[in-house]
Amino acid sequence: MKAKNTISVQKSWNLVADIGGTNARFAVHDISNDELAEIFVLSVKQQPDFIAALEHVLDQIRQLGQWQSSPSAVCLAVACPVDQDLISFTNSNWQFSKAALGELFGPIALEVINDFSAVAHTIAHLNPDEWHQIGGDQPVADKPIAILGAGTGLGVCTLVPFGKQYIVVDGEGGHIDFAPVNEREMGILRVLKTRFQRVSVERLLSGAGIVNIYQALCTLDQASIVHQSAQEVTEAALNSAEEKALEALSVFCQILGSTASNLALINGAKGGVYIAGGIVPRFLDFVVNSDLRQRFDDKGRFSRYVESIPLRVLLKNQPGLHGAMQKIKAGQI
Repeated sequence: MKAKNTISVQKSWNLVADIGGTNARFAVHDISNDELAEIFVLSVKQQPDFIAALEHVLDQIRQLGQWQSSPSAVCLAVACPVDQDLISFTNSNWQFSKAALGELFGPIALEVINDFSAVAHTIAHLNPDEWHQIGGDQPVADKPIAILGAGTGLGVCTLVPFGKQYIVVDGEGGHIDFAPVNEREMGILRVLKTRFQRVSVERLLSGAGIVNIYQALCTLDQASIVHQSAQEVTEAALNSAEEKALEALSVFCQILGSTASNLALINGAKGGVYIAGGIVPRFLDFVVNSDLRQRFDDKGRFSRYVESIPLRVLLKNQPGLHGAMQKIKAGQI
């Protein structure tokens, strides 16, 4: 009896990516099961350029043998402005042309969006266990939602209600001016002004920002600078091993609270403010017990306006990849 021939049917898929200044995350969106089936995380520093990283991932996917040779659609979320053909990443030397990318993939749906636009696309699909609320009441329906998040840089985005849906409004809010609110922060600003031509809030609310705060505090108090990385400062603070590291992380949380509240006022974000990014969830207990919410509420005549706004830390795994997937599913590319 002859054995039956078995034909392996390769599955259709979409390519999604969330590319920051430190890591580039790519994933296969399994169309049939509607889930992220394969995730590849590459170090930006270890890849010569974006196209080399992309071709490496595509080759890895083909080697798996279960996916069609090309994706059905592509959505790339990138940590930089996306309004020009040339995409130049803010916090790495990677760049690529959207036109050249289109030629590489051929006649398929392809979109390049801001990385925090991708995060915004996942907000409406969160489960209750995918965020942790710090103060405030319930979100007000049909009101804007503000999103910010510290990682390699500081991302900012807004969801504006439109009928029963939301419109994602991206921007570069991480590069607004840093606004100190007390003498200690004014001293930090003076120190950073000697290093940077202009001090944006990203210079403080990011991985490098934690180091900038710590080193500025050491300079102000004429103390020895012991730590050179955000990880070192954070670990020393969480272990209460050093006063300056502990103060630096506390100041980071305070500035984050003030900035989140500023965005709430600017956008009328009665729908809530979400803190995303890779940094804050790593020391959530410290953040919850910090002055973050107090600084969020400390808005003088408008304190009552912000006190009811829910402030939520996003805990969802890979929100950028899920957001890029939602962008494709919504038929918006």
